[in-house]
Amino acid sequence: MTTDARPPAPFGRALCAMVTPFTEDGALDLDGARRLADRLVSRGCDGLVLSGTTGESPTTTDAEKAALVTAVREAVGDRASVVAGVGTADTRHTVELALAAERAGADGLLVVTPYYSRPPQDALEAHFREIADASGLPLVLYDIPGRTGTRIEPDTLVRLAGHPRIVAVKDCSYDLLGTQKVLSRTSLAYYAGCDEQVLALYAVGAAGYVSTVANVVPDLFRAVLDAFDAGDTGRAALLQRRAIPLVEAMMAAGLPGTVTAKALLGALGLPAGPVRAPLRPADRETTDGLLAAYEELVAASDQLQV
Repeated sequence: MTTDARPPAPFGRALCAMVTPFTEDGALDLDGARRLADRLVSRGCDGLVLSGTTGESPTTTDAEKAALVTAVREAVGDRASVVAGVGTADTRHTVELALAAERAGADGLLVVTPYYSRPPQDALEAHFREIADASGLPLVLYDIPGRTGTRIEPDTLVRLAGHPRIVAVKDCSYDLLGTQKVLSRTSLAYYAGCDEQVLALYAVGAAGYVSTVANVVPDLFRAVLDAFDAGDTGRAALLQRRAIPLVEAMMAAGLPGTVTAKALLGALGLPAGPVRAPLRPADRETTDGLLAAYEELVAASDQLQV
């Protein structure tokens, strides 16, 4: 790692894993995507991650993914980075998506570990290198073994860090020791991919976060980072703890974050629309619970002047 206290943040510190808005009949809602992207950036997001799991990438077409990048780029201009999710279980398809995202105006690529096939580490390393070689864009490697079935092992990440276009990791490994091992041996920018770990990872040298909860409260975790950077670690910890009821309601209540984020956005009158099958929308009771957690957090934030 460099002598600096923290590696550079190539896409900013505060990133949102943005939902993909759909119309009521399930079509891609590009106008809604533009409006949501503008709101997120205007309220504190440095970057937007499109077509991740939260963006329902398994059920959007290649053409929809490219159109989404173009629309969001138009909406945010140079005010924020645009990172396109391109990861699939197929190396060749992932390369095709990477090149399409580059043409559409993305600043970077989010590449998840190939899922289901569970490639060994040497094959995994070759997969990421082939994608990094194919495009001129920098890569964020997405380590989420709970969904993919395969971990990007710390030693693999250390080797991949030598590639000039592999610059960052979205970390959902829940392995604090492994994360610190990579941070201590590389200049990879780590982004917390689990909202409950934003402050914990930032405190040990992460660059920032990629948050699903940020769809509804774009400035929430930015305030955590700002407090920490200002040396007020007590306030940073308080703000992180205050967020936990909403984080739990959205991310740990048995439904995917896509479902809960879209339910809450819809209840707030913001662009979202339905989810695509096989996902199903949240029921009224769940949505009411999400609203209650959101309103409680907003009231607490007002008291703390966040």
